[in-house]
Amino acid sequence: MEPSRRGHLPINGLQLYYEVHGDLAASGAVPLLLVPGAFQSTEFVERWVAAFAAERPVIVFDQQGHGRTPDTPRAMSYEQFSDDAASLLHALEVERCEVMGYSQGGAVALQLAVRHPQLCRKLVIVSATYRPDGWYPSVPRAIAGLTGDDLADTPIGETFRRHTVDPRAFDAYVEKMKVLGIEDHDISDAQMRSIQAPAMVIVGDADGLKPEHAVAMFELLGGGDEEAAATGTIASVPRARLVVLPATSHISIFGGVQVLEPMITAFLDDVPPATSSLW
Repeated sequence: MEPSRRGHLPINGLQLYYEVHGDLAASGAVPLLLVPGAFQSTEFVERWVAAFAAERPVIVFDQQGHGRTPDTPRAMSYEQFSDDAASLLHALEVERCEVMGYSQGGAVALQLAVRHPQLCRKLVIVSATYRPDGWYPSVPRAIAGLTGDDLADTPIGETFRRHTVDPRAFDAYVEKMKVLGIEDHDISDAQMRSIQAPAMVIVGDADGLKPEHAVAMFELLGGGDEEAAATGTIASVPRARLVVLPATSHISIFGGVQVLEPMITAFLDDVPPATSSLW
């Protein structure tokens, strides 16, 4: 898809690359900020952009060191990336948006809701944790073992080389990303409960994060309805939703556009849950 606007903006010491799909000024719809995962640039999320851009403006951007946003000596953190997102929204004169993030992007979305709550109307968190112990122990071990050689001949390495001329920069980028992934972030339960934006938590049952962590996140964000449990029906639009996809891993969930888009759109559009008669 061709964006309606694209370019670089000076954001917090970065030359941050962004794209806008749709008209932010003319559309009555609340824009969707789509935050890609670790090692992903805007080029990786084109199918997701296409799925939503027909109904609402979509904003995407390359995080520090990713894609067309060059790296700098600045340290990487989810908190800093969320501040970058907030500064981008201010630069685009977006006062409020819906935020969807996958993996690393989900962590950035959560930090945005904590640090800049006035910007977040709704949250869609896909395969992300709010604290380090949400991951299976094998995940940080796998991250620690990564090298630039492991990723050099993948779409990640190819995309990096397309936008960065210095071949040595890739190894440095991978090392910084390893530190980011291993150090992770740690949002307290109290901070999670303070998030006012309605939220949808999406995971696979073979994901990198534990299913019980996804359930805990769902509950902290306001999920669970005792009245619905007692009556068997949902009386109002839920504050939080939980989606667990069967036989789905951390990587394969990213390909689930066709399955997830209708559920996410219904959530963003406040479509009342269907209630049919049992008798």
